[in-house]
Amino acid sequence: MAEHEHHHGDEHDDDPEHDELTEAEAQEQAERLVRKEIALSQIRQYGDPVLRMRADVVESFDAELRKVSERMIGLMHDADGIGLAATQVGILRRMFVCTLDGEDHVLVNPVVTSVGDETEVDVEGCLSLGSVRVPVERATRVSLAAQDIDGEPVALELEGLPARIVQHEADHLDGRLMLERSDAESRREALGRLRPRLVLTS
Repeated sequence: MAEHEHHHGDEHDDDPEHDELTEAEAQEQAERLVRKEIALSQIRQYGDPVLRMRADVVESFDAELRKVSERMIGLMHDADGIGLAATQVGILRRMFVCTLDGEDHVLVNPVVTSVGDETEVDVEGCLSLGSVRVPVERATRVSLAAQDIDGEPVALELEGLPARIVQHEADHLDGRLMLERSDAESRREALGRLRPRLVLTS
């Protein structure tokens, strides 16, 4: 899942100190953009058939699984994301990584065990869908059962943005994209932007 776009006020507009980046800041920003580009090149993009495939249950909690999860966390951060499913990196395993309230989590074999009655529509982005953003209705509260990287049980009670993140990532593991949960008009508009890109990259 792509980072939520928060719009802060333009409180620095009249401050000349904020008009130009220092050389070090400009260098850091350039490096961050390069890392983002490299990370996104390793994340499967819309049109890749693996994004429509259902992931398999993880049975081996070994060094390889740990290595995969560490790589996914690195890619998620470099791509400015807050969630990344294994299917998005071409691995058909039921696991995803995410940042919930500032803390990174590896959730293996996740199952949404209960969903609250209240729902909310908010705009979502996806690391596999470029700059596309669509409104998606999701439950504001969910319970999630999973395993951690060592196979130990994990139980989470989530609300707000964390609840939205895990629902988005759990959908990926079933081969479902956020487009399918959006309204018809937003979906049509998003597909209009995605299809030309699909032709260019195929």
